[in-house]
Amino acid sequence: MAGWIVLAMVLWGIGWPALKVVTDTAVPVETVTFLRFAIMAVSFLPILYWRRKPLRLNRRTLRFSIAAGALNVAFMYFAFWGVQTGSAGAGGVIITVASPILTALLALLVFRTRVTPPQLLGLGVGLFGGMLMLEVWHADLLHSGNVFFIGSAIVWAVLTLLGQQSHTEMEPIHFNFWLAVFAVPIALVPALPAGLGTVLDQDWRFWTGLLFLAIMGQTVASTIYFVAAGKIGSARAGSYMFLVPLTALAASFLLLGERPSFWLVAGGAVSTAAVYFINARKR
Repeated sequence: MAGWIVLAMVLWGIGWPALKVVTDTAVPVETVTFLRFAIMAVSFLPILYWRRKPLRLNRRTLRFSIAAGALNVAFMYFAFWGVQTGSAGAGGVIITVASPILTALLALLVFRTRVTPPQLLGLGVGLFGGMLMLEVWHADLLHSGNVFFIGSAIVWAVLTLLGQQSHTEMEPIHFNFWLAVFAVPIALVPALPAGLGTVLDQDWRFWTGLLFLAIMGQTVASTIYFVAAGKIGSARAGSYMFLVPLTALAASFLLLGERPSFWLVAGGAVSTAAVYFINARKR
């Protein structure tokens, strides 16, 4: 099982340079987002057939699914805008590392959980690491793609909390499928005026990147991750997420020639330590 979950992390990491390839075209972000979720929803059908578990959708799970679909569309917009003005490697590092820190902070605020000293230390260290990754001392901070990556991390943190609440009502794989289904009409509304026909003029690089994002990076990787989490536990499965930044940086260098800055690597390392402290438990 460890080999499978490592494969999922590698697929997620490679997804960042694939996203950069897709955004470096004349196709509007709205159109790409709609196509990604449409392909993702269709590609889930063989997995649902393989699982052979009935799909259920009541009033409560319907609210979860619609909210998750809207949040995932917002996440993709922020990620697209980030790689348009920044680097794919930075997105893979900032979002993956900042999301668990922001998730822990939101959980403390929303659920009023008790903060332990290691968690408090972790939040402080994570804030410092985030400042390093963003290079906040630069005057052009607001024009950097890293700000959009932080927006993606915030949206993903909210989506994570929503997903945790939904797991008492439905299977994680079913949640991911319904998320894609409801994201399709939500993403279609802005995609129609942006134009859907622009994709017909794109070459094989665009379609390879888009299909990889929708099928390999989302449907296959997320299914492997959720199945593994059910077998080895969410804590152990979540620890493999630390492979994503490394894979994203390596794939961005090999496929796009991107060289990460010193502050991105340093801030990512500091924030990774923060995640360790946040997840620390008393003996």
